[in-house]
Amino acid sequence: MANFGFSDLRLVNPYGVAFREAVSAVGGAHVLQTARVFATVAEAIADCSLVVGTSAAQRRELQQPVESLQVGIGQIRDHSGRVGLMFGSEKFGLSNDDMSFCHALISIPTNPETPSMNLGQAVAVCLYELVRGADNQISRQSVIETVSGEEAERLTQMLLEVLEQSGYTNRITAVSTEQKIRRWLRRLRLSRRDTPLLLGILRQVLWKIGKR
Repeated sequence: MANFGFSDLRLVNPYGVAFREAVSAVGGAHVLQTARVFATVAEAIADCSLVVGTSAAQRRELQQPVESLQVGIGQIRDHSGRVGLMFGSEKFGLSNDDMSFCHALISIPTNPETPSMNLGQAVAVCLYELVRGADNQISRQSVIETVSGEEAERLTQMLLEVLEQSGYTNRITAVSTEQKIRRWLRRLRLSRRDTPLLLGILRQVLWKIGKR
């Protein structure tokens, strides 16, 4: 991260070893020392209006399309708001629940016989691709400000409440339904101006359901 000029490192339930005192990252100690720790993915990406996850796309049925590295990085460059680039652990990668918070997934092209990469290397490849084309960005005249992660999650939870109160969801399918709804809302790429309208609609629906 320090090599390519990035410093906002966010960790979700990191390994208990004191990572802030690590001395192996020459010139990058400040990234570790200022890293922020969060209990959940939702909290970590609350201010991000675009979240792009990374996956080797191996031995798993993914619920979102996986873009090439070039396409995914292009989406990040074109986005006007804060972007979160999400990586999983080296051993397990991102879980299905983690990926439900993502607007898109990208994969680094590797030899099919050796698809898994060291986490640090994967981060370096993605950030290199991001900065090497930064000078070629095309400025746009009109920019639509999309909802933040916090706003998207508020919409998700309220919509889930509507679905539960209406009898659409049940205990058996609750987890998978939550992930589907979260992915669906992020695919819509709603603008921030849409949020008050949708929240108002959902509140009215809940009020009507409660009066039945």
